Amino acid sequence: MWQQIYDPVGNPYLAALLAAVPIVFFLLALTLLKLKGLTAALITLVLAFAVAAFGFHMPLEKVLGAALLGILSGLWPIGYIVLMAVWLYKLAVKSGKFEVIQDSIAVISEDQRIQVILIAFCFGAFLEGAAGFGVPIAICAALLVQLGFAPIKAAMLCLIANAAAGAYGAIGIPTLVGALQGGVPLNELSLMLIAIVQLSTLFVPTLLIAVLDGWRGVRETWPVLLLIGVLFSGLQTLTLYFLGPELADIIAPLACMGSLALFMQCWKPRHIYREAGASTVASKPWTLWQVIAAWSPFYILTAVILTWSLPAFKALFSAQGPLAASVLSWPIPALHLAVEELPPIVQTPHALPAVWNVGLINAPGSAILIAVLLTTLLSPRLTFGAAAGQLRTTVVELWRPLSMISLVMAVAYIANYSGGSSAMGLGLAESGRVFPLIAPIIGWLGVFITGSVVNNNTLFAHLQAVTAAQIGTSPALLVAANTSGGVMAKLISPQSIAIAAAAVGQVGGESSIMRTTLVYSLALLAYVCLWTFALSQWV
Repeated sequence: MWQQIYDPVGNPYLAALLAAVPIVFFLLALTLLKLKGLTAALITLVLAFAVAAFGFHMPLEKVLGAALLGILSGLWPIGYIVLMAVWLYKLAVKSGKFEVIQDSIAVISEDQRIQVILIAFCFGAFLEGAAGFGVPIAICAALLVQLGFAPIKAAMLCLIANAAAGAYGAIGIPTLVGALQGGVPLNELSLMLIAIVQLSTLFVPTLLIAVLDGWRGVRETWPVLLLIGVLFSGLQTLTLYFLGPELADIIAPLACMGSLALFMQCWKPRHIYREAGASTVASKPWTLWQVIAAWSPFYILTAVILTWSLPAFKALFSAQGPLAASVLSWPIPALHLAVEELPPIVQTPHALPAVWNVGLINAPGSAILIAVLLTTLLSPRLTFGAAAGQLRTTVVELWRPLSMISLVMAVAYIANYSGGSSAMGLGLAESGRVFPLIAPIIGWLGVFITGSVVNNNTLFAHLQAVTAAQIGTSPALLVAANTSGGVMAKLISPQSIAIAAAAVGQVGGESSIMRTTLVYSLALLAYVCLWTFALSQWV
């Protein structure tokens, strides 16, 4: 048994800086140095290995075990999800459905500012609520490229739009985990998320249009921005207050998509905005049945993933469930229950599990695979041979970004098991009453490291709650700050960037995407920090 060391240098601030070395390098590598994502990830992994082994004195075999678990977790379930999502998109293109999809969107509005709101914001939020784990970024970015958007711009817009939905993605799991790990009532956490997140959500549509077309675009589309901003944020608020977080990203985007389609029947912007090279009119009229059939891959996907999210379905794969044998588990040698986490990160010392779980059926990627199979069966222009060919093409295109995701996950797991992630949190917690100002930064770092708001709350929600009790502020507020700050890091987390680059065919261009989204991530983080600090003076 090896016990984590959170302050190996005798100064919590220096320990935090030491732990942050790989993260800082990775940010600089993709922004200033403009390295390719895979190259940056490889060097970052070497740095993470050195920091864990020589800085935090983690035994060599345990560093290797943590890296192995990270790589395996990057391949399954994350890599599996990305591979299946991009394969589904390619089959939709191969089947000819995207031509109909493009024209059906143009029927709602030829203005591509409206299309961004419809796809990146509304449809992306719905996919976030139904699936999460990079699916909305992969699908929506590919859709925008097909509609004529430049690949880097399409990726950037979808990443920014995700700031409105990330806190409640995948049937509310990020918030549910935050409440559980932080030991705070779910209704209190929901109220604090309303206070922090919903104000920024109100303005995300405006931010998207300002990024796309400047203030001219905002002036020309303000009725849509007002309608969608108020309706989306308002319905999320009501859902959180009365029902909880599970449906916050389901009800609001569905209502907004329907409302936007109806509103555009009686209103048009003064000028029609089109990207350079995008076609201006629908190629030909389509029947209602043709439109429904064209969109079938995505509502089949939604239906299957929602089924996968039902408690009754999940119960089939529990330890005593009839399909438990389909979940394979492999404890990582020399790491499983061989690293002990200590106070103040946890209340009592306990050994950390390190198990790679492979759910052959219940994985989200398997839900997408079923959508792929049904799409192939229901598409006259597709055969299983052609579908297999598209899968081979997808694997060839994605091996680099999937490798990058796996390497970054290895960095994350090394930081988690070595105690480096906790050292960063404890270093920031030394600020005392100023802590609420920087509490969201811990969440931002957590998501940047792990790529997941769920993992971030698993890692830091308890630390936030303990610190809140020590400084005399609301634990629910700081857990909400942890969640909110994490959401703003999804714009630039390496996993999100790699998924976006793969979806828009820009493998190797991760640094360009990072540079375009970093300023917005930091601006939104600054808002969360300042607003959390203000709220801490009242609650």
